[in-house]
Amino acid sequence: MKIVFAGTPEFAAPALTTLAEAGHDIALVLTQPDRRSGRGLKTAPSPVKRTALALGLRVEQPATLKDPHIVAILRDVAPDVMVVAAYGLLLPPVVLGIPRRGCLNIHASLLPRWRGAAPIQRALLAGDAQTGISIMQMEAGLDTGPVLLREAIAITPEDTAQTLHDRLAVLGARLIVQVLGRDSEAVPQDATQATYAAKIERQEAQIDWQEAAFTIERRIRAFNPAPGAWTTCRGAMLKVWRASVGANGTGRPGTVTSVDSGVITVAAGGGTTLALYELQRAGGKRLPAGAFLSGLPLARGERLGE
Repeated sequence: MKIVFAGTPEFAAPALTTLAEAGHDIALVLTQPDRRSGRGLKTAPSPVKRTALALGLRVEQPATLKDPHIVAILRDVAPDVMVVAAYGLLLPPVVLGIPRRGCLNIHASLLPRWRGAAPIQRALLAGDAQTGISIMQMEAGLDTGPVLLREAIAITPEDTAQTLHDRLAVLGARLIVQVLGRDSEAVPQDATQATYAAKIERQEAQIDWQEAAFTIERRIRAFNPAPGAWTTCRGAMLKVWRASVGANGTGRPGTVTSVDSGVITVAAGGGTTLALYELQRAGGKRLPAGAFLSGLPLARGERLGE
């Protein structure tokens, strides 16, 4: 089957590789323009571009799909289907109508739950017991199209956005090959059950110690690896990478209630506590609590978040 593949981040790369390994004719890969990234702000290609070049595939990087030049290229390629995975650009109606079998999206949620930009993080923040992949027939609305195939996976208590991302990327790669290899019925979504996964804003990663410990713990996992949940300690930013809900206790939220070699316990809202196991000072490395305390000893009664 002749495919145009559109994707940008790491999430999309396994699907591109798996489609190529399955023997499909990937006539064109679309990915976003190279961006500046890293401490040196060097221009770098997207993970999908790196994967495509390694596979010897043709790559185009338009700033918009409304560009008549890229529309002409797509018409010339005349794909059977376009596969889209976290591409990051809107597909205008003219593009949606080009592939013979339409455009299929690999979406990281069980649609109609968590339509939108950040389904993995929103599922973790909400405390969902499961998530999954939906292969959706794309239409003009935001993730509103009918679903051809859906498969769920459990969200474990240890899952972070990174671990969940990695499992879903592999699942998405398997399911898109499965859909392309058979005739699948497109099942309309129940719009009354839809929820919206809004883009993550950096301020959401700030820990509010007035929240219950279980809510803060979800926030820490949802924002690992980016942007990283954070609080302040002695006036400087302090990121928290791993924590668990502790025993109920008393204390003003944000107050360190106990310190030992392997854990820092902090009072949270509603009489709950949070045990911190991995932290990072501004400009420093991620460290287990014991190593962190060797460089920055904390005492019972100290306040975080002030």
